[in-house]
Amino acid sequence: MALIMSYATANQGEDDYAKTIIEKTELQYRLINDYQVRMTISMKIPAFRMPKKKYTVFFKQPDKIKIKSKGFGLLPRTGMFTSPRENFDNLTDIVINKDSLGLDSSSVMLRGNLIVDSLAIKMPNDYAKVTFKPTVDVTIDTSQWVITGVVTKIDTIKIMQINNEYGFVDGEHLLPVRSTVEYFVKDARISKWLKKDIGSFIGSQQKMDIQDDMVKGKITVLYSKYRVNKGIDESVFKKN
Repeated sequence: MALIMSYATANQGEDDYAKTIIEKTELQYRLINDYQVRMTISMKIPAFRMPKKKYTVFFKQPDKIKIKSKGFGLLPRTGMFTSPRENFDNLTDIVINKDSLGLDSSSVMLRGNLIVDSLAIKMPNDYAKVTFKPTVDVTIDTSQWVITGVVTKIDTIKIMQINNEYGFVDGEHLLPVRSTVEYFVKDARISKWLKKDIGSFIGSQQKMDIQDDMVKGKITVLYSKYRVNKGIDESVFKKN
């Protein structure tokens, strides 16, 4: 009985620690009231070529986004403009990943099961929902309380990885300066879904000509010309 109670107490402690990590990361995200940023995007995907694109993004808490661009959309699952809490709400059974390797002393990794219904991609049938069971590893720098990495896997096979690098803007605001999204997909069904998702990123005016059943590519985002907490008029976010 004592052993069972000790095990339950340990699990409760881990659950509380995971919740604390998520909350502190959320609080760090909320320190920025609004910002304007220039984003430069480059893509390396087989059989698809696109020059670097630049566009301006306006953000205002809690969730207002305006993008000035032509023929461009956002990749929904990168989480670039959603809060940590929103992203973690797409996961269940979140635990501390004690088996993580290569982390520095200030980093911790949380692991959870991805809720398939939260994906932007549409599953072809109910069977696909049952068989498609991704897990997500989220690495958090606890010295700054920012998310530095996200890896999505099916079993042990990595299908997508996001890495974020941060820098101080105006000497005080910690914000992303570089993000990369990499795909590693060999399954024909999954690659079809990802191709559709990438299509939403590059814009409906662009065409992709990927002939095989493998998606292996990299999207790089550079952030520059930040204007932070300067106040953005509500009119900016009105639909044209």
